This record gives sequence, structure tokens and C-alpha cells, in this order.
Amino acid sequence: MDESPMDESPIDESPERPVTTTLEEALALHQFEMTKATRHKLRRWCELLWEANQRMNLTRHTDWSTFVGRDLTDVLELSKLLDEGLQVLDIGSGGGVPGLVLAIVRPDLDISVCDSVGKKAEVLKSFCETLQLPVTVFHERAESVLKQYAFDCCVARAVGPMWKMLTWLDGRWADARVLYTFKGPRWREELTEAKERGLTKRLVATPVARYPLHSTDPNAPPIESFIIRVMRDKG
Repeated sequence: MDESPMDESPIDESPERPVTTTLEEALALHQFEMTKATRHKLRRWCELLWEANQRMNLTRHTDWSTFVGRDLTDVLELSKLLDEGLQVLDIGSGGGVPGLVLAIVRPDLDISVCDSVGKKAEVLKSFCETLQLPVTVFHERAESVLKQYAFDCCVARAVGPMWKMLTWLDGRWADARVLYTFKGPRWREELTEAKERGLTKRLVATPVARYPLHSTDPNAPPIESFIIRVMRDKG
């Protein structure tokens, strides 16, 4: 599996972040500009997610600082990589990151999400109905969805190591096309493990985004985060 080089200079560490008590404060801290309608839907989604989180484990990010500094930052970095109108499948969406958040900030995209856990899929459907998001929710494993439908790209966040995701997509690249996955500094080690399992033949992996992601501890230094694009080698 080939890898394109990326600047390896250290990421600048941000100063300590003040605790934010509203979505608007957190957005301002990160210099994210959103329309009023988008802010309203993001706020409502967080409220729904955090309420449901009291009944089942959906997220550890239950304050505005962490939501914007982790979840929204990831989604906005991913958004920069996606052309208008793409059909996107979020694999193992859990509580809706990145899929539902991406649907809120990029309504031009055709978003589908899947989760093999029935209760989580039902919660995702209820979120979409309440927020009137035109998102298709599958209560199926990614492999099953890709046997029935084709997408322009798949996205995955916090669903497991690289080898596991490539196992799900093995033999289904004609339907998945491209995978964008969020990884930390150990992404190369994960790819090596996938290669040792024979899952990277005729694939090319490229780090297409590198950015600081804030820790859940507001006073901790940023975490080096990457978005890795995996696709079939066209050579």
C-alpha cells in the first residue's frame, strides 16, 4: 500500500482553552462561522443526543467545548474534502458523528448512516425525524449495506482499527469507492497491521488532512489528528 508524504513538523500547541457554556461561545473560540439555522440544528441535535446518552452509551462528549473541539472540528475537516452532491455512507455511526452532523452542515450531500446495534439505529432514526434530516438510516452492518447499494464514499470514525474497517470493505470497493477515516498519530502502525493481514493489496492510503484536535481535558495539549483516504490503486 502506497502512502503520500505529509509535512511532519510538530503541530503548534494551543494555549489553555476557557470553558465555554454555550454553543455560540464554543464556535467563537474556534472561529467557526455558522448560519442561525445551522446553529439551531446543531444545538438541537446535541440536546437530543445528550438526553439519549443518559439511557445508552452514545458519546463521552457532553459539553459544548468538547463537542465543538472534537466532533464538529472533525466533521468540518472532513467536509472540506467532499465535493457537492456526493452520496456518503457513515459506517457505524453510533450517536451520529460524523453522519448526522455532516448532514446538518452540508445539506447538499446525500447522507446514509448504518449501525448494527438496533437501539442505536432507532435513536438515529428518531433524531432524523425530529430534525427533519433527509438521512437514510440502516440497521445493518456495512458489508450488508454495500451488497445492496453503491456510494461515492464511506466515512468512519471511532469504529475500530484500520484492519477491521478494511475487512468490512474487502471485496466491496466497487460499491464503497473511497474510505475517509479519522485516525491519530499511530495510523501508519494500523496500516502495517492491515498489510500483515493481507487487506491492503491494490489499495492506496493517503493522509489528506492533519490538524490539532483538542483533548477532552480542556487544559491538555492538542492531539495530532489525521484523515486517511483509502481507495483502490488506479495504477
